[in-house]
Amino acid sequence: MERNTGGISGTIDLNGNLPAANVVDLTGKVHQLPCCIKFNGPSDVSQYFKPKPTGVIVDGLNVEEAHFRGRKLQGTTVAIPHGYSGFVLGKKMPDEKRKRSVEDSSCWGMKAKFQNITSWNHDSLPSENDAFLRAFHLFSVTTALHQPVSVEDLEAASIDQELEL
Repeated sequence: MERNTGGISGTIDLNGNLPAANVVDLTGKVHQLPCCIKFNGPSDVSQYFKPKPTGVIVDGLNVEEAHFRGRKLQGTTVAIPHGYSGFVLGKKMPDEKRKRSVEDSSCWGMKAKFQNITSWNHDSLPSENDAFLRAFHLFSVTTALHQPVSVEDLEAASIDQELEL
């Protein structure tokens, strides 16, 4: 009996065919806006969207200010943690040598890379309680989960557990 999972499969190529010197670095240019923009194409964003520092610090976050379509935005720039990177992906055309079938045409490649992202709010100052910024706490959780455990760590945990009983 054939099993149909109903899912979609694909590949993501983060190495790309570009030399490292030719990879576009978008650090300082990636923004998460609190709205939906129904446009997908080139735009002279830097001419109209000009974030400025405010000098205000909230929860240890430097607050920036900008305006988008007449609405005041307040945001903060957050670094991607060490060992991680942000990527902009785009559809990748299959090689001529290895034509893929229609079902296996979901191939994505790296178009650009970034090391920080600015998250914007329109009704409130940015804080460590923003949902977007809280997601960054998962990086420390994954680091803790994937660290090797030493014999000393196991012994200390065993002793702590016995003391609790």
